[in-house]
Amino acid sequence: MKNIIKILIVSFLLISCKSTMVDSGLIVKTSPYDIETTYSKLKDIITNNPNLTLLLDLDHSKNAASVNLNLDPTRVLMFGNPKLGTPLMKANQTIGIDLPQRILIYKSPSSGTMISYNDPMYLKKRHNLSSNDEVFKKISKALDDITNKVITAK
Repeated sequence: MKNIIKILIVSFLLISCKSTMVDSGLIVKTSPYDIETTYSKLKDIITNNPNLTLLLDLDHSKNAASVNLNLDPTRVLMFGNPKLGTPLMKANQTIGIDLPQRILIYKSPSSGTMISYNDPMYLKKRHNLSSNDEVFKKISKALDDITNKVITAK
């Protein structure tokens, strides 16, 4: 009986840990390229897409260096499409804290070059948006397509 209780407790803890990871709302992908190549490919894809506008190119490592601190390479590209984002903000303006879209490119000491972005379906839940399903699906597909182009060889 004690063993069954221990197994149930351990199982519960493992399930709880797993759901916390899943509920983070982040989609994380590994790039086979170094950070500069990954960053350059991503920026090119965004700037050459007529439906997207690059709004911000943030280099956290450079900013850290400006105050004499070291940070592994960490960059953020912020971009958007007002035709998709505006209807979401009209439905619930709080989603504006998560828009425009951002993709983080960073060097993980243990995993190499990584790409992360917010899962649009998580944002839908976070901001209690029950409508605009097609917009969320379109954004999800676009982010998946963009990041997959970055991490696949040409």
